[in-house]
Amino acid sequence: MLESDTFQPRTVIGPLGEELTKADLPPPDTSRWVVRRKAQVVSAVNGGLLSIREACERYDLTLEELASWQRAIEREGMPGLRATRVQHHRQNHEREMRRE
Repeated sequence: MLESDTFQPRTVIGPLGEELTKADLPPPDTSRWVVRRKAQVVSAVNGGLLSIREACERYDLTLEELASWQRAIEREGMPGLRATRVQHHRQNHEREMRRE
């Protein structure tokens, strides 16, 4: 394996433009997932600070949950991570499914 294949940066740019290190990430036993913490984890994964597997194991997340956070940020930015926004999208999806 090449050295570049295993390279992980020491810092990445966080969701608010700040420098983010592993020490700055939410603790592994986090149970209350506010928008900022979700965004920090997504930034860490997207920037290569954590692999998807590391993030899921560290925070006891499913792949689907982490992917939903990534999609929410891509679609609406940090406000998309609010629980009310997720519920809103889920309700809209359910309505669309009933129409079919």
